Amino acid sequence: MAAKKLDRPAGAAEDWTIPQGWEDYSPAEHAMWDRLFDRQARLLPGRVAPEFLDGLDVLRMERPGIPHFDELSERLMQRTGWQVVAVPGLIPDEVFFDHLANRRFVSGNFIRTPEQLDYLQEPDVFHDVFGHVPLLAHPVFADYMQAYGRGGQRATALGAIEKLSRLYWYTVEFGLIRGGDGLRVYGAGIVSSHGETNFALDDPSPNRLGFDLRRVMRTKYRIDDYQQNYFVIDSFDDLLRETLETDFGPVYDELARQDDIEIDTILPQDRVYTRGTQDHVRSRAASAPQR
Repeated sequence: MAAKKLDRPAGAAEDWTIPQGWEDYSPAEHAMWDRLFDRQARLLPGRVAPEFLDGLDVLRMERPGIPHFDELSERLMQRTGWQVVAVPGLIPDEVFFDHLANRRFVSGNFIRTPEQLDYLQEPDVFHDVFGHVPLLAHPVFADYMQAYGRGGQRATALGAIEKLSRLYWYTVEFGLIRGGDGLRVYGAGIVSSHGETNFALDDPSPNRLGFDLRRVMRTKYRIDDYQQNYFVIDSFDDLLRETLETDFGPVYDELARQDDIEIDTILPQDRVYTRGTQDHVRSRAASAPQR
């Protein structure tokens, strides 16, 4: 949800929060939530980290209609001390990090239209709430998100937001985790997308690589299509432990002296779960209009 050099809209508080306006949602908007929820609820069992499904259950998100943020926050506060607050869309980096550091998860309050069923550029309430919030009911992942917010505050001061944003992208948004019988999805950008849930686990196109902090923070990513790389963590405990035990200042200095890694690159030292064909991106490029 973070972005740079934005002007605070009229009506937004100093921390960029706004009322959710739950009473203003139309029946069609509630129906869109239900349509998206039902589709993912049928698809995700056996594909998503079990902690995500536990969160859906604990937060009672299976109830019809767009969740009321106050009710959701009450359940979440009892579980891990987090709350959900509405914002008008993309917000400045420093505001985003401050909210995370104080266990507030920011969400857009609008929902996509039927024409945007499978893709929209700006995250909506379904991506933000369905995709992100269930794992905030898991204590370890909740701690990781707060640690990321505090790390973002430091990265801002050190001019290293670009490197840290890659960690968020490849974990919080598009992360995979090892399960007892194979890989599972947990990143919000995957679990809120019907197409990418299938693509991330089943398609031969992307690389699936073992998570390495420095490797991830050097790796470019794409925002306009399915990912060419997915990074696989062993557990949420490992992810939190590495984040808390790493002094990121020297890491940023180290990475500043190294080149970025192109999206489709596999390094000799990579732990490779799947060496992707990259056929998806090639086919999209071949079908793109020629200039």
